[in-house]
Amino acid sequence: MKRNAFIIGMLVMMGGIISSCNSDNDVDCPEDFTGELATEEELLVGTWVLSAITADEEIDLTDDDVDNPSTDFFAQYSACQRDASYTFNSDRTYEYEQGQNATDCQNKAALEGTWRLASANLSLVSGCSLQNTDIEFNVNGTEFSFTNDFEVRDVDGAVSAVEITFTYSLE
Repeated sequence: MKRNAFIIGMLVMMGGIISSCNSDNDVDCPEDFTGELATEEELLVGTWVLSAITADEEIDLTDDDVDNPSTDFFAQYSACQRDASYTFNSDRTYEYEQGQNATDCQNKAALEGTWRLASANLSLVSGCSLQNTDIEFNVNGTEFSFTNDFEVRDVDGAVSAVEITFTYSLE
């Protein structure tokens, strides 16, 4: 089965479940973010569309009978896999959507929660999950990206450790 770095990347950004149990076996969920936006946070308000997925190593992910490895994972993914966006609202709510706009997508995803940006660290709360991700804006503030390490399986089944950068552009 082919491991898909895109799905892993979305899971990283959407959040890993962080919970703890007290002696009553109740789950302690993180509180939603509230309050006015700081000046640096206002830059994030809007809809951000996935625009690039790049790796630090060339890998062939396409099952097209051609040996064509590339660092451009975005170009190797289907329209459904590339169809992802975040909308960050000024009331601290956000929505994440995947596969909602492309045609005939099988693995649609949608979630919502609250957000906070502090010192280039984006924190997302959704359900009982908190995710913290360091992001970097381009110089004019129209793109943000985050990078993580993944093990990726190529079309032939070989697994490689790669650093993958996901970039979102302001719509």
